[in-house]
Amino acid sequence: MARRSQRSDPHLLRQQLITLLTDFDKRLNQSDLREQVQALVPANYLLRDLGSSLIQGENLENARDRIIAYLCKYHGSLIKGDELMVVAGISEYARRIRELRVQEGWPILSGAMIRQMIDEGELGESELTSDKNLELSPDSYILLENSQDRDAAFRWNSANRIRKSEKGIKSKILEYLRLNVGEHVTGEELKYLANDKSEWPRRIRELRTEEGWPILTKVSGNPELPVGVYVLEEDKQAQPHDRNIPDSVRVDVLTRDNHKCRKCNWGYSNLIPGDPRRILELHHIIHHANRGTNTADNLITLCNVHHDQVHKNEITPEELISLINGV
Repeated sequence: MARRSQRSDPHLLRQQLITLLTDFDKRLNQSDLREQVQALVPANYLLRDLGSSLIQGENLENARDRIIAYLCKYHGSLIKGDELMVVAGISEYARRIRELRVQEGWPILSGAMIRQMIDEGELGESELTSDKNLELSPDSYILLENSQDRDAAFRWNSANRIRKSEKGIKSKILEYLRLNVGEHVTGEELKYLANDKSEWPRRIRELRTEEGWPILTKVSGNPELPVGVYVLEEDKQAQPHDRNIPDSVRVDVLTRDNHKCRKCNWGYSNLIPGDPRRILELHHIIHHANRGTNTADNLITLCNVHHDQVHKNEITPEELISLINGV
């Protein structure tokens, strides 16, 4: 059975390690190979003990607790796996991260998943971290939010069921999102649904831009969302004429309108229970049927309430143009 790290005073452990390594200098010249190896076993234990003792606090006796304590302390930052190995005091830290994600609902993303999002245009690298010294790699991690999702275990069970079905990747993702309307779903969950195939961000983009499902991310609809989180705002597809707005145009319009409804100034930061305004939508001032284009000057950001009023002819195209022009 593997030895568990023994937490103690870091200063005491450091001194013990120095003493042991100082004495080892003699063995390099006087002992055979096996004696040298055996003499280093305590040093290996001491080094692990020292790493696991660096985080101070209660309830940190097991590796999983130390890993999440470290990630919480630096949530939102990209953390290398080697750092987690040190504080965990074990080499199998990746398994503990999966347990934290699947069993306890901590929104932890891997570097491999983040790289897929960037490569598919679902995430800008500048949105990730201000630390320019770290590079994305499969053994890097980021904790999106400093809180647990208590429903995560149930969601992962649903994801496991859907993953085993014979449906295509896009259908699996849509089924899962529709089971979790309005909930924060991480890229790790969607990547798992896709059997870890790298095409999953592309399928999400198709669902949003070609089929009109209101799937929001930090860079495509809701800047209040954490990096790497997806939200299906409504279990409802957009009208056919609103489905072919390119993401680049969508971002330009939302940025121009400060991610707020031009009619009432509502935005996602104003979400409160009971308010019928739940989502921002882009409206064509001149409809496709009348040869309206998917260009920024023909689009305006509206909340769902005022978008409905437009389609009921309670707000005129002339008023919309005035809103854009600030008249």
